[in-house]
Amino acid sequence: MRYDQDDRESSNVEDRRGQGGGGFQFPGGGIQIPLGGRGGFSITSLLIIGAVLLLFGINPLDVLLGTNGQIGMPQMPHSDRPSRSPADIPGLPGSPQKQAAGNDAEAVFVKRVLADTEDVWTSVFKSFGRDYPDPPLVLYTGITRTACGAGQAAMGPFYCPLDQKVYIDLAFYDELKRKFNVSGDFAQAYVIAHEVGHHVQKQLGILDQVQKLKERADDEATANQIQVRTELQADCLAGVWANLNDQMKKRLQPGDVEDALNAASQIGDDMIQKKMTGRVVPDAFTHGSAAQRVRWFKAGLESGKMDACDTFNTSSP
Repeated sequence: MRYDQDDRESSNVEDRRGQGGGGFQFPGGGIQIPLGGRGGFSITSLLIIGAVLLLFGINPLDVLLGTNGQIGMPQMPHSDRPSRSPADIPGLPGSPQKQAAGNDAEAVFVKRVLADTEDVWTSVFKSFGRDYPDPPLVLYTGITRTACGAGQAAMGPFYCPLDQKVYIDLAFYDELKRKFNVSGDFAQAYVIAHEVGHHVQKQLGILDQVQKLKERADDEATANQIQVRTELQADCLAGVWANLNDQMKKRLQPGDVEDALNAASQIGDDMIQKKMTGRVVPDAFTHGSAAQRVRWFKAGLESGKMDACDTFNTSSP
């Protein structure tokens, strides 16, 4: 992507890196609790982890049983990064300390991409007579507090509808590159744009409707299908943003689109399931297959219109 030194950086990025539990890597959506033995947690270690979570004002049950309402990228295979002991983790009970984002290259890139999403969606919402509230984006490491429960790095980037914030542990990008061969600035921007797409859905009332539909679903497979359509729409909205942003600011360079399409493909549910378990279970999809994610991102990218993103009124998304 093409950025100049004087390009605007969003002031809505909150940097919590170094405040949270940088080493605790839990599989997203809940963890299994073995009573000890190779590769598992002992009772003692579970008590220690629970104490650390309480120190940060996080209910351990949010981690053990899953989170409340977080929407985002599918979880990556369990990280093998070395973990830190509880004594290494700074912080005090209560809410995380708020501070402006750092000026390291990664933070600057995030601030510039978020600024671009603010400019595009402010313009789009203005075109139909509405204000667009800019979503804060939180950078963190390992684990952090959110209004939706414990935010965990292993879940991948996510959007919390209850506090209307985007959360990203930047180590996610390293995981994408190392385990899925996904790299490039625009691929990273696509991830941010997808989460901001959920914020757009929230402002339009779509996420609230989705939650009601999922609550009325007869079974988990049906609820998952509703969630897939929600995620595919966020992919499409990311494509709309990319189109309009390039029209406004000429950001795209040769190879950028290919990088984003590769990212959309590699983090399809089928690709991740194959990587994690060696098999594919379509009823367990929550974000869509590789082909679906590519299709809907391209629909938004090629049209630049939100009308192209109706994933709910098509028989097969």
